[in-house]
Amino acid sequence: MTDWGLLEPGATDPTGTDDDAVLTAMVDVERALLRVWGSELDEFLDAQADALDAASLDRTALVEGVARDAVPLVALVPALRAQLERAGLPADRLHLGATSQDVLDTALMLISRDALQATRASLVEAGGRLAALADAERRSPRIGRTIARHGEASTLGVLAAGWLDGLASAVDAIDALTFPVQFGGAVGTGTAADVAAGRPGAADTVRAGLAAELGLADPGRAWHAERTPVLAIASATAAVVAALGRIAGDVTLLSREELGEVRVSGGGGSSAMPHKRNPVDAVAITAAAVEAPGLLQIIASAAIAGDERSVGRWHAEWASHRRLVRLARSASNATVRLFAGLEFARDRAEQILASSGATGERPERAALIAASERIVDRAIARFVTASEGSTRP
Repeated sequence: MTDWGLLEPGATDPTGTDDDAVLTAMVDVERALLRVWGSELDEFLDAQADALDAASLDRTALVEGVARDAVPLVALVPALRAQLERAGLPADRLHLGATSQDVLDTALMLISRDALQATRASLVEAGGRLAALADAERRSPRIGRTIARHGEASTLGVLAAGWLDGLASAVDAIDALTFPVQFGGAVGTGTAADVAAGRPGAADTVRAGLAAELGLADPGRAWHAERTPVLAIASATAAVVAALGRIAGDVTLLSREELGEVRVSGGGGSSAMPHKRNPVDAVAITAAAVEAPGLLQIIASAAIAGDERSVGRWHAEWASHRRLVRLARSASNATVRLFAGLEFARDRAEQILASSGATGERPERAALIAASERIVDRAIARFVTASEGSTRP
């Protein structure tokens, strides 16, 4: 039975990360590699590149190949060669100098780059709405809470500014990433590429060309068993989801009926309580944030790869890597929806503050408002600086 998302509230958006997207990315890598070899060998290989078609591949045969060979490329490459032969085109340059890990690692970098760029766009959209809320509520008092108890007076603007800082940090984490191409051949030496080109160092040229063709970074090396590029992406992605999870937790708490400082629109139903409206976007974000650390742990464990290609550890990365970036994309989309319908209840926040005994004298209130002004202004400025940055390969 196909897994079609029945039990995945935290990862409801598979756009760009499903199996079809990964397959398309692998074929894109093979297509780009053909074009690079065309330049390297001074041959016209664009016809071969154009003839490759991910959509027409037999998915069942590929799944059977994964079960048989433990990697998808062993079945994929012959299937692509068959496409070329049916088109009356030579197939000897397909996959030239590459190994399965080159194609799959590079494909997952493409998937990660695109998913995290979409995540970034959603973070910026959500942050724009949140910045407006922080600005509007900078003088709206509320009680700050520490260790689950009333602390000192604060403002709703400071609360929103803290959330906004999380979004800015998430954007910065994405912008700090690089997405490197992988190309090293059977054991990372690039020997097959050098032999095919008839000159030493050809593998470096092909790798650089492949990076340029795909819009990825050229790491200047093969990193088959040196997995810090994947771990860096996983760590940043987990940090993004954690920042969103913290916000969702605050919203869930503060929107409870007995508190009511935050109001969220819409809401999901209950099978047993028809009157109930659940904060579904906050639920989805929280589910993603609970799941993400376990996925990061798998990738961190797999990073102790060993040999020139590890047994099982590299294979364990794939699903966790793909799942993490899917969670980030899904959670960031949910955050956009959450803030689109979120409002602060100023009167209720003031009422709770008044009952806390922490209202403070007039000089203290004036100092609080001055501090709130500074905090909100700084958070908005930081977010604007982050959002105006540019992503890189």
